[in-house]
Amino acid sequence: MKSASPRRFEEFRAVVAKTRVLVVGDVMLDRYWFGDVERISPEAPVPVVKIARSEERPGGAANVARNASALGAQTTLISVVGEDEPGRILDKLLAAEHVRTSLHRDSSVPTTVKLRVIGRQQQLLRIDFETLPSHEILASKLADFERTLAEFDVVVLSDYGKGGLAHISRMIALAKDRGIPVLVDPKGDDFSRYRGATVLTPNRAELRDVVGRWYSEADLATRAQTLRTELGLEALLITRSEEGMSLYTDAGAQHIPAQTREVYDVSGAGDTVIATLGVLIGAHADIGSAVRIANQAAGIVVGKLGTAVVHPDELA
Repeated sequence: MKSASPRRFEEFRAVVAKTRVLVVGDVMLDRYWFGDVERISPEAPVPVVKIARSEERPGGAANVARNASALGAQTTLISVVGEDEPGRILDKLLAAEHVRTSLHRDSSVPTTVKLRVIGRQQQLLRIDFETLPSHEILASKLADFERTLAEFDVVVLSDYGKGGLAHISRMIALAKDRGIPVLVDPKGDDFSRYRGATVLTPNRAELRDVVGRWYSEADLATRAQTLRTELGLEALLITRSEEGMSLYTDAGAQHIPAQTREVYDVSGAGDTVIATLGVLIGAHADIGSAVRIANQAAGIVVGKLGTAVVHPDELA
């Protein structure tokens, strides 16, 4: 992936519409309960929220898929859900977002649900419901991946640490053998399972857990490039919140400052970054342009409440 003069999303829009993106990973249903806070509970020093309305949105890898679809790409999602109401809701929500799905249903576990309680436009509480999927379902998901892989231009693997990517090393190897770029949003402190990926997109906390604390930009560059070489990556992109992004390739380091705008909610921003990056790399964009447009998309999505998407017109 060569770097060139940065280009705008509009220049890739026609190619993006033909780009076939495969997203695989841990999905969840994001539930939001919105209400008013008018008093503190007499039972404990906590606010009492009177719920006025609720919303449900695709989360995790499902949010990555809907972000890719919102940008105009032909998007397919492979994942695991429970044989339950949240799983069926996810299927309907993704269909409405024009995402093709291959959701393997595991009757032994519930679909992962994250319930957020919002009062006065602030998140007051989050409750998670989750269980790891069975090995049999994961094996069928891998077979589905291997069978359909050749149909796609790029693969995005979204690891939320919920057990849905137990075969991620095999998936990377299969895609690499076919010359298909693989982008990974990692989780945990062992990145060896992502060896051979095209691009890895950890945030700074995730990177620190793997390479240790750095003491200068030069020290960070050394640690990042060492990790990139060890894992055989073409690029390592570190998302650094208010510090923007840092991209490490054979050409060296590039630092992209954060977009200056009011931050409303950072949940799902990493999903938007890797979805935008994946769509553009699948459309054969140069890595420099892809990263800068992904940074622009992240700056837009943090101005929205909850997991959200960015549309092409917003990137104009």
